Amino acid sequence: MNKNIFKTCFILWSLCGSAAFAQTPNWQNMDLQRDSVFGISTEKAYNELLKGKTPVPVIVAVIDAGVDTSHEDLKAVLWHNPKVRPFDNGTYGWSFIGSAKGNVKVDNLEVTRQVRQYMSKDTAKLNGSDLMTYHAEKRDWQKQKKDADEMVQGITNFKNWLDQICREMCKTMPTLADFKAYRPKDGEQHVVDVMISLLGENDDFAGIKKEQIDDAIEHYKEVADYQLNLNYDPRPLYVGDNYFNSRQRDYGSPDVNGPDPTHGTHVSGIIAAVRNNGLGMNGICDDVQIMAIRAVPDGDERDKDIANAIRYAADHGAKVINMSFGKPYSQDKKAVDAAVKYALKKDVLLVQAAGNSNEDIDTTANFPSRVSAGEAYIVVGASGMKNDSTLKASFSNYGKTAVDVFAPGVQIYSSMPGSKYAYFDGTSMASPVVAGLAALIREYHPKLSAMQVKVIIMRSAVVTPYLKGRCVTSGVVNAFNALSLAAQEDR
Repeated sequence: MNKNIFKTCFILWSLCGSAAFAQTPNWQNMDLQRDSVFGISTEKAYNELLKGKTPVPVIVAVIDAGVDTSHEDLKAVLWHNPKVRPFDNGTYGWSFIGSAKGNVKVDNLEVTRQVRQYMSKDTAKLNGSDLMTYHAEKRDWQKQKKDADEMVQGITNFKNWLDQICREMCKTMPTLADFKAYRPKDGEQHVVDVMISLLGENDDFAGIKKEQIDDAIEHYKEVADYQLNLNYDPRPLYVGDNYFNSRQRDYGSPDVNGPDPTHGTHVSGIIAAVRNNGLGMNGICDDVQIMAIRAVPDGDERDKDIANAIRYAADHGAKVINMSFGKPYSQDKKAVDAAVKYALKKDVLLVQAAGNSNEDIDTTANFPSRVSAGEAYIVVGASGMKNDSTLKASFSNYGKTAVDVFAPGVQIYSSMPGSKYAYFDGTSMASPVVAGLAALIREYHPKLSAMQVKVIIMRSAVVTPYLKGRCVTSGVVNAFNALSLAAQEDR
């Protein structure tokens, strides 16, 4: 990236690119033939296959940044730890990134942590400690740090140009018409062009300025000042564990909300928001309990925490685990792999987001990752609404062998902290669609094993040429097909 305004304009346009998609609540639950959007036919399944049938409650663990336990559409579906008195601390799950001293909100990227270890000559705890690995990771860290610093400067410059134009207009809240009528001076044309494009989608200057400019500056400052800062390490202050002892379990906090439960709340709603209650939207499942496990900060999750989160979920009865996170480096893959194997032995199905870098993860590292293809472990890419060349979301990772299926992940409407709702994009949204489907199958067909459920989900996906070579199945998951096949398998 560079500091000039052309690159900044491109970034601003890309930030609002999803606005081109129609905002349709619950489209992920709709049916392609009936509704003309490539949902997973959840409502069709309820109406034609599940009426009059009694589900068996299933626990779904959401390993994430936290969950708003007071949300109007979620509080009725939260798991309660039977070993703890109702509504005492620890009722809803556990946090592995906090303690009585407070919570980790922002942490380093894994590459930052590893470069710090190399620079301190403490390489024994790293997966790859050879000099070539160090130099490659340091170059990656330096590039990311440079990019983040330049993005802060570039978007700040854009904001300064915009403020100047507003002063010249004598307008604090200019409209699309104001920008179209404005005669730009030297250097201002690109700012005007960007604002016309943004306001053309939604003529809301205040909202666009906050979400596309101010929030972008804040995001890149966080990346530069914390995620990529070699001198920043919140772990000793807020967690206080022996970080490099991956066998340690006795640390953490009962605070599953954390300082910002936005992501986990959105993910949980997709899976389990109360259906047909007149609020917000409908989750995939009608009789599920969400176990909230906080292990993912702003920045990269730590392998020790993920391993312990998976074990916690398996030990407390979860039958499905949603993992809407990932990173390109791993500090202790062995610990995570051991935890995955532990969960698999307890008949748990793990569902993971493929990632949002538009990369082929057959050839690009992405952690965590399954140990073998023959596991009850599903990796999910994000799909859009239409069965055409836009079906694979532009941001979604893919892989002919590394990604199993695709699921709706563009403009997904779900719960937000404070009993609010919003549209998000991401494989983070596609993964809970599949986790919800897996839980739905296990609710109505509890005799089926985790591996049988995975096979059913993959065999019942709707195959499309637009996903050929992008995933194992070349298809989008489908609840009606999956439940039909599950009924056959469950005879």
